[in-house]
Amino acid sequence: MLDILFAPFEAVSDLVAAGGVAVEWIFIACLLMWTITFERYHYFKQVLPRDAATMLAQWQARQDKASWTARQIRRAMISRLNVAMNANVGVLRVLVPLCPLLGLLGTVTGMLEVFDSMAARGSADARTMASGVPQAMVCTMTGLAVSITGLYPVFHFTSRVRVETELLADKFAY
Repeated sequence: MLDILFAPFEAVSDLVAAGGVAVEWIFIACLLMWTITFERYHYFKQVLPRDAATMLAQWQARQDKASWTARQIRRAMISRLNVAMNANVGVLRVLVPLCPLLGLLGTVTGMLEVFDSMAARGSADARTMASGVPQAMVCTMTGLAVSITGLYPVFHFTSRVRVETELLADKFAY
């Protein structure tokens, strides 16, 4: 039973051992990316409705809604909610393309190991060339896999911010 529970951890440790330092950085980026994803999901489900209701109640409690000052206050309220919705989405947008680049870095370091071992032995036989290729491929695969899993959350939260901002603008009637 414990073997089944620890199988994912063993697989990750095997990937890290095969891929080197770049895979460790990719997994750190993955952990950060999914932490932010879950935080944003919680924000949109729990915090945003409460904050929007508070701001909307403040807006509706105002007597003056038609003056220039009132319109600026409305704009500021919507802007504050928009900034809160966009929090950490920029970090997600950076992490998604960063992971394949970290994988490419691991690929290059793996290929450099191949060339170093070829230079040390003075020959280019298959055994010498195969020493760094697994590291190169594991890094590339890990970087792409993590990046692909982050594409949907970035798209989802970016479009959700846009839609929620438009809906808020409609609720804050003049």
